[in-house]
Amino acid sequence: MTTSLQDGQSAAGRAAARDSPLAAKVCGPAQGRGDARDLAPAPWLHARALLPPPDATRGCAADRRKKKDLDVLEMPSIPNPFPELCCSPFTSVLSAGLFPKANSRKKQVIKVYSEDETSRALEVPSDITARDVCQLLILKNHYIDDHSWTLFEHLPHVGLERTIEDHELVIEVLSNWGMEEENKLYFRKNYAKYEFFKNPMYFFPEHMVSFATETNGEISPTQILQMFLSSSTYPEIHGFLHAKEQGKKSWKKIYFLLRRSGLYFSTKGTSKEPRHLQFFSEFGNSDIYVSLAGKKKHGAPTNYGFCFKPNKAGGPRDLKMLCAEEEQSRTCWVTAIRLLKYGMQLYQNYMHPYQGRSGYSSQSISPMRSISENSLVAMDFSGQKTRVIENPTEALSVAVEEGLAWRKKGCLRLGSHGSPTASSQSSAASMAIHRSQPWFHHKISREEAQRLIIQQGLVDGVFLVRDSQSNPKTFVLSMSHGQKIKHFQIIPVEDDGEMFHTLDDGHTRFTDLIQLVEFYQLNKGVLPCKLKHYCARIAL
Repeated sequence: MTTSLQDGQSAAGRAAARDSPLAAKVCGPAQGRGDARDLAPAPWLHARALLPPPDATRGCAADRRKKKDLDVLEMPSIPNPFPELCCSPFTSVLSAGLFPKANSRKKQVIKVYSEDETSRALEVPSDITARDVCQLLILKNHYIDDHSWTLFEHLPHVGLERTIEDHELVIEVLSNWGMEEENKLYFRKNYAKYEFFKNPMYFFPEHMVSFATETNGEISPTQILQMFLSSSTYPEIHGFLHAKEQGKKSWKKIYFLLRRSGLYFSTKGTSKEPRHLQFFSEFGNSDIYVSLAGKKKHGAPTNYGFCFKPNKAGGPRDLKMLCAEEEQSRTCWVTAIRLLKYGMQLYQNYMHPYQGRSGYSSQSISPMRSISENSLVAMDFSGQKTRVIENPTEALSVAVEEGLAWRKKGCLRLGSHGSPTASSQSSAASMAIHRSQPWFHHKISREEAQRLIIQQGLVDGVFLVRDSQSNPKTFVLSMSHGQKIKHFQIIPVEDDGEMFHTLDDGHTRFTDLIQLVEFYQLNKGVLPCKLKHYCARIAL
């Protein structure tokens, strides 16, 4: 017995109806029974292909298909009791709140070294800046944040070092290191990092600065600084430098010119004509480094070397070595290159030191002083009535006097045990009390003292006190002034059996070195300037 296609469809519809009432309703319109507007097809059956009905003519089949499509568009849909399990082309399969947030800030472990070669490992996110790393170390070690703490990149195999700018990403700096290079990150103070914003006259000497266009009248160092940052009338830094020839050990003295587009040298004396200028290096894809041992490592004619190094890892042949005649000249070149490379970003780092990309920058950094400390005031209890000291200078002098009186009492307590040698013991205690001070460096050489001061910045008033190598009984005050390092001998003077220290042949005497340092921090005296910042070797 033969069965037609229509009979087969009817049999399939009857079988589906016995199994599921909903299926019967859906199959009903396909067999020509019921009204399509009263039916609601299941959502998962919309995409199923139905067999075409066995109509007599093509025209009737086309009309029925058109009518069916219109009816389906008008039919309301059954609410889905599990919408989160249904995939829609317009919404995500699952709600974003059901998934944990993906942590895009991958973390990496870095190691930071201090002056005494102690190190500390830190787990930091990939977008942490150099300023954030410094702030993290300041908080962990309970240091005072005076905005001079700096992260340095040290390359021992070529004897180079540079200041990592506060806005630079530390992980990017590390990614440029070679696998076999023993490079290090150092954490120490750099008082000269933004000193050119405070005293630009020390950084741009007149004989090294000129202008591309004519200017009316004299230009102050402050105006020169503004031109570096924003003006189209840019200043040019020019002068003679020793350059190491590519692939050779010899050095050649050449006239150089620094412009916004890069560093050029003249092939004919001091000519600035375009036909005599040749391109030497650009600073967009390279960093400026200071040479620590130019004479020993590269055979430089002086100790005031610097170089351009590409951002990506490269060998010593990729270095473009230069050498200045004096420290002031090198400082001028390096400062100008930093300004031309980073521009207003340096000024923003200086004005807003706590801005950063990572979470350590502005939200998680605690203030330098607590609220209770900010509410403290200086009080004077010496008279019958107490009073608030409103003058900051007076408050500082009173604090110094109280400190000196406290130390004198402490020395007397150390030596007064009823023995006849109490005065000698007191003198010995006052002589050795300076050894615990951070500005005192025991038995370091003159060269080591100069290196330490240069590392922490040739800013007026940076100083340290050390033992004298030529005379074991004396001390030396080493300090920076005018981009130069000067040394002053501290001579011991004996008067009525007591020992004093003096810098001016006995005119001003001090019972110990702490008194001497505190006096010259408040008074210039015979020194070229007051003592401001002490060099210390910190430990992490």
